[in-house]
Amino acid sequence: MKRISVLPIVVGLGLGAAAGNLAAQVTLMTLHSLSGNPSDGSDPQAGLVQGNNGFFYGTTRQGGTNGQGTVFQISPSGSYTILYEFYNNGLHSDGEIPQAVLVQGNDGNFYGTTDGGGTSGDGAVFRISPSGSYTNLHFFSGRPDGADGASGSYAGLIQGSDGNFYGTTSAGGTNTTDSQGTVFQITTKGGVTILHSFIGPPEGYDPYAGLLQGSDGNFYGTTYAGGTNVGGYGTVFKLTTNGILTTLHSFGAGAANGGEPEGGLVQGTDGNLYGTTSLGGTHAVGTVFRISPSGSYTNLYSFGSFTGDGGEPAAGLVQGSDGNFYGTTALYGTHGSHGTVFRISPSGSYSNLYSFSGYPSEGSLPVAGLVQGSDGNFYGTTSQGGTNVCSCGTVFKLVVPLNPPANQISAIQVAGTNVLVTIPSVAAEFYQLQYRDSLTVGEWSNVAGAFAKSIGGSLTVTNFGGFSQSQRFYRFAITL
Repeated sequence: MKRISVLPIVVGLGLGAAAGNLAAQVTLMTLHSLSGNPSDGSDPQAGLVQGNNGFFYGTTRQGGTNGQGTVFQISPSGSYTILYEFYNNGLHSDGEIPQAVLVQGNDGNFYGTTDGGGTSGDGAVFRISPSGSYTNLHFFSGRPDGADGASGSYAGLIQGSDGNFYGTTSAGGTNTTDSQGTVFQITTKGGVTILHSFIGPPEGYDPYAGLLQGSDGNFYGTTYAGGTNVGGYGTVFKLTTNGILTTLHSFGAGAANGGEPEGGLVQGTDGNLYGTTSLGGTHAVGTVFRISPSGSYTNLYSFGSFTGDGGEPAAGLVQGSDGNFYGTTALYGTHGSHGTVFRISPSGSYSNLYSFSGYPSEGSLPVAGLVQGSDGNFYGTTSQGGTNVCSCGTVFKLVVPLNPPANQISAIQVAGTNVLVTIPSVAAEFYQLQYRDSLTVGEWSNVAGAFAKSIGGSLTVTNFGGFSQSQRFYRFAITL
């Protein structure tokens, strides 16, 4: 009789996983309170990214020796290091005021943008190694011409399936009358191509958020303003790789609609896109919405639905390994108006997980989104608050009981001679199914073809022909 055995843990990055206590309370730990001193940053308005070395990386909008922002590294336990201090004084051309999340490229380096600085004061695109070696790749000119029509980059980059990076700018463009933002492509060597220049109503304009490349290969994003509705409260758009833009939805800021989306989109495991708006909804303090790639729109939740609820979310969502979405609101909560962390299911079931209390105990005003670490916990930043008098912001970890727990094989199925193994996965991590014939002896071997990059939620990979074996034990190796 054939037998299939499941190793009920996932092994990756030297981490084991144990089942969580679902009755435990959500707990928040402040990993670092920014001081605003010359040797430290302040006002982090970007989220974090976990590198393939296990450390988290982020930016601060201000602080550092030159007061123009920093790039930092922080361990999951809170060991904090400044990697780079931006400096632009007219003689030394550098970016300044970084306020967008970093992305780690296939080459292991991190790529990011700045809102200001450079040769014309219109921002920069940069590359930085995990050890802090820094390179300016491109300075935006801000001129409305075909060579470079961009300025004011509030959003981070994504690496496309072609290896190039893609991003947005909230101003500039090739249209001399309506310089209201762009979508651009940049190579690892700094070559920039403008894919689209926004022209304003009835099209959207002022894209504050970055892009998402969907499973269909197209790019999806939001604009803060514009659209076909009166008032111009923003849009959701689709852009092909050759620059053809389609407006999928125009916001109206009414009770059944949101308005002014500041955050980007995430594609759920169901294929739909999920995001937030900072205004609109039943109580006019923002919404969570779902939209299909073809434009079918649903308002999932309106903030302000109960006393102590959050409001005015300024960031997008992340899909957790349990299939739910997690995000932050910049304001409100049970401790005044310091902001919250929330969870919402794909169908709209909402929970306020944590309300920040601000100085002197913890952070306040979380304007950035979350990232789920390889340990299953959520990590983020607040732009204000902390234990220092300056209230310069924090880096925090939020421990949330997950069902099923992160890093644990949740299901195994047989389909003919194939074995299908399912795990609750963390977005952006790579999962390699491994096996061995004995639980106690022998080396773990990769299952050929059973390798996938997760977009969050439940992930299933297939061991073709696995049921033809007499016995196999399975585990996953995880890399970022």
